[in-house]
Amino acid sequence: MAKASTQPAGGWLFKEEPQHYSFADLERDRDTVWDGVTNNLALKNLREVRTGDKVLFYQTGNDKAVVGEMRVMSDPYPDEKEKDPKLVVVDVRASKRWPRSVTLAEIKADPDFADWDLVKNSRLSVMRVSAKQWQRLVKLSQANP
Repeated sequence: MAKASTQPAGGWLFKEEPQHYSFADLERDRDTVWDGVTNNLALKNLREVRTGDKVLFYQTGNDKAVVGEMRVMSDPYPDEKEKDPKLVVVDVRASKRWPRSVTLAEIKADPDFADWDLVKNSRLSVMRVSAKQWQRLVKLSQANP
């Protein structure tokens, strides 16, 4: 029996360098294995992700913005490409591209995000998104800048 999700009503945010793997790549591929997470706190978070959880796709690098949504298609499992059994991966599927990206600058300027890991711990690549944060981000993605 699958373990119940520990996810809050919001979801997760996963970061990726667009030159390595962009949201456009995910849309083209439809599904991918989310791998390469090595930071201990990010790995702890990734181990809590469950099938069906919602994930925001955040592009790092020059973009620094939330650009779309994904859905988790598997519980975490060991990364077969790595020798370290502590390293895990999940399968994800593209859900939708947002009407417009929500930039890190917008997020930092919004007091609703002051305590969020994206603002406080910018190097963390897998983090929780509260329901309130998720709703605010969706609203920002639908607004004119």
